[in-house]
Amino acid sequence: MSWPLLVLGTLGFAAAWITLGFYNASQNSWMAVIGALDIAWMLRLGHWPRGPARVAVALVATAAIVVLANWGIIAAQLGAMLGLTPWASALKLGFNHAWTLAQLANGAWDLAWLLLALLVAAVTAR
Repeated sequence: MSWPLLVLGTLGFAAAWITLGFYNASQNSWMAVIGALDIAWMLRLGHWPRGPARVAVALVATAAIVVLANWGIIAAQLGAMLGLTPWASALKLGFNHAWTLAQLANGAWDLAWLLLALLVAAVTAR
């Protein structure tokens, strides 16, 4: 049950972050730190063995939360403007367009939060 728990935690947290971002029209990059803590908790609940493998999984899962949340927030905002549902917009959103919009939406503070989240993931998953 450890892999399904990890996937559920990653996708569930990304969905919560997307919902918050769509609700207040902000990136809410501080959520990345809470997501890193959530992933560390999921790994402990899933009885993942301690060590570098658990840290690596925590880093990958935290990065996945960040990417999915940014993609979802961008898709939801674009979809609202174009009359599409968020999931239809997410499927039509191209990588280059998403990358450009993510660079415009995320500033230095957002990047600092995202880097802090990776640090928190590495430390709490040990």
